[in-house]
Amino acid sequence: VQLQASGGGLVQAGDSLRLSCAASGRTFSTAAMGWFRQGPGKEREFVATIRWSGGYTYYSDSVKGRFTISRDKAKNTVYLQMNSLKPEDTALYYCAVGSNTITSMLRQEAGYGYWGQGTQVTVSS
Repeated sequence: VQLQASGGGLVQAGDSLRLSCAASGRTFSTAAMGWFRQGPGKEREFVATIRWSGGYTYYSDSVKGRFTISRDKAKNTVYLQMNSLKPEDTALYYCAVGSNTITSMLRQEAGYGYWGQGTQVTVSS
């Protein structure tokens, strides 16, 4: 599975961005597609994920209510709409694909087997 993320950029606090991640290759076993991020000097953390078949979504507390994850099954693409961006959202954002169906695993890196290259989001104050 190959993942191509795009949509990052430099914005001001309060602005919006939409990230996209297109999957190609052997995607038939996809159970979920998610987004993680790694800020400067920080460890990579879970942001949001969506179950591929049922569309159920899960978010980290830090982005709940501001970010929305969605998917287009026909295009094998997942989106992350980010509103009301804050400087602390500055990070390299990674998309990931996993075949794990256990809910608790969907919030962990170990629940995903394929990762994209990352797209940079920088929010200035």
